[in-house]
Amino acid sequence: MMNKETYKPYISPDIKLPETTLKAILLSILLSAVLSGANAYLGLFAGMTVSASIPAAVMSMAVLKMFRKKNILENNAVQTAASAGESLAAGVIFTFPALVLMGYWESFNYFQTALVALSGGVLGVLFTIPLRNALIVKQKLKFPEGIATSEVLKSGENDPNATKYLVWGGLVGAIVKLVDSGLKIWHGIFDAAAIAFNKVYLYFGMNLSPALIGVGYIVGINIATLVFAGGVISWWIGIPIYVAINGNPEGLSAVDLGYSIWSSQIRYLGVGAMVVGGLYALINLRSSVTSAFTEGLKAFKTSKEGDKKLRTENDLPMPYVIGSILLLIIPIFFIYLNEINVISITSFMAVFMLIAGFLFSAVAAYMAGLVGSSNNPISGVTIATILTSSLILLLFLGTGSSEGPAAAIMIGTVVCCAAAIGGDNMQDLKSGHILGATPRRQQIMQMVGVIAAAFILPVILDLLNTAYGFGPKTPENPDALAAPQATLMMSVAEGVFGGGLPWNMVFIGAALALAIIIFDKYLEKRGSDFRTPVLAVAVGLYLPFELDSAIMLGGVIAWLIARNRKKQNGNETARKESDKTGLLIASGLITGEALLGILLAIPIAIVGSSSFMAVLDNPVHGIWGLLVIALVCYFIYSMTMKVFRKNT
Repeated sequence: MMNKETYKPYISPDIKLPETTLKAILLSILLSAVLSGANAYLGLFAGMTVSASIPAAVMSMAVLKMFRKKNILENNAVQTAASAGESLAAGVIFTFPALVLMGYWESFNYFQTALVALSGGVLGVLFTIPLRNALIVKQKLKFPEGIATSEVLKSGENDPNATKYLVWGGLVGAIVKLVDSGLKIWHGIFDAAAIAFNKVYLYFGMNLSPALIGVGYIVGINIATLVFAGGVISWWIGIPIYVAINGNPEGLSAVDLGYSIWSSQIRYLGVGAMVVGGLYALINLRSSVTSAFTEGLKAFKTSKEGDKKLRTENDLPMPYVIGSILLLIIPIFFIYLNEINVISITSFMAVFMLIAGFLFSAVAAYMAGLVGSSNNPISGVTIATILTSSLILLLFLGTGSSEGPAAAIMIGTVVCCAAAIGGDNMQDLKSGHILGATPRRQQIMQMVGVIAAAFILPVILDLLNTAYGFGPKTPENPDALAAPQATLMMSVAEGVFGGGLPWNMVFIGAALALAIIIFDKYLEKRGSDFRTPVLAVAVGLYLPFELDSAIMLGGVIAWLIARNRKKQNGNETARKESDKTGLLIASGLITGEALLGILLAIPIAIVGSSSFMAVLDNPVHGIWGLLVIALVCYFIYSMTMKVFRKNT
């Protein structure tokens, strides 16, 4: 237990405030549904998701201010549930679309999708309950987004303008999305490529999306640079080398040639890097995870002994946690059995899922404490899970099995949902620890958020698939959502069983990851502020360059703001207010664009055409959209610096 003299939460443990009120639960369900839908769209479009804890906290404050009776712990309970919903979205969109892309599912079966997502999400909550005391109280990990959320909630009590920046960002993101994807005034991508002498290849592209600028701003210059570096390795080094060796035998256009090579060969560098990154995370955190597991067993024994605790140390009882985990294996087993119809293989899938789910939930929880949930290696651990389970299932089913790839994806789906929720939950519990919330109440609200998201996400997935489609853009689906992770998961699972996986690229990616890890250790030894977490580079390797460059632009804006603030020597309050403003604007850009994309999907799905609102037969050149993105960047910069100067 943490020393009571050093642990001084915002609300004393002796004070009891209503946390899980009826209005908090109803608002949580609404925000969880909205934010999970927004994050699902973002992840399918951009291949990255961001933590919604702060936007959820701001939205909660805006609504609860309408009520006479409200308090900060009630606000915290709402954001806890809402952010759990958006985290579940990451687990769902990284894996489920793979089943449709590979043709195993024709569409998203509502109850099956909801039940798998619900089971994985609730397991993520349960797996991390024993870890709260170990990681937050004992090891005192930072959990940066949890700290930031608690600060936003505290400042929001006295700041009537806390929501306006989120709203402004949302309006900008929605308007640009409407003009781009709805009215189709300009092309959504600015790109150019050239090939000389059939051997020399050059390419540049940028997606004209405010949401991607927001993502880059939130993750910061370090991570944005590494993501961009992954794109540079793929598109400015890997593809040109491949073209220099093999030429362009099919006579494709320069842009089409680049995407063809990237899709069939180069992006598998990201698979190798992801697998090594996931295994490295496990090895690097083995002692911490073991310690956390030991603390969890102690928590189980303590709860059986009936030890009385302070309100701020009161978790859900461990006997209930263990019992619930065992009960959840039953529906998961029957879901797997329905898909595979072989009891021995289904039993293996359930056991492997349980072990991998707990292990990777613990890793995700620990990594969230170090780098935040937005930078968590969920993709890496999921690909490692799918690759490992595919290789094991290959022994049972043999090559050419149609059920094998689907079985591996189904294992990865539950693990991915559990790991995504595990990291987010610890951020919320850290926020609650600072504020003086009751952990038991937060853990209940986390499950409320998971349940709300689990029942809305199948509808969102089916709607987006019907309206836009997933995977590469085609004449039939010109606005298809790339679904990068799901496409990669499908390729890995099918490649293992079909023998079509380009292992040479996988091994080169693995070697590249080892070099990056060694370089990162060197930077750590030197005490450098700039680090090179391997999974950030791996993400850049398998994303289209158009996304990498847009994320990089957002990171550059964040860097320029930080540099100019440093020159102007503002105080700490000014810096914090500026940080909060920029974060809210960026979150608004993401949320506004994503929600407008979902709203547009409804009439598109009904009409059957993504051009039903188009005002031009041929959209104008992307250079005009590039100018609009420049204005968006200036908007973020000017508003954030204005707040900084105002508080200096």
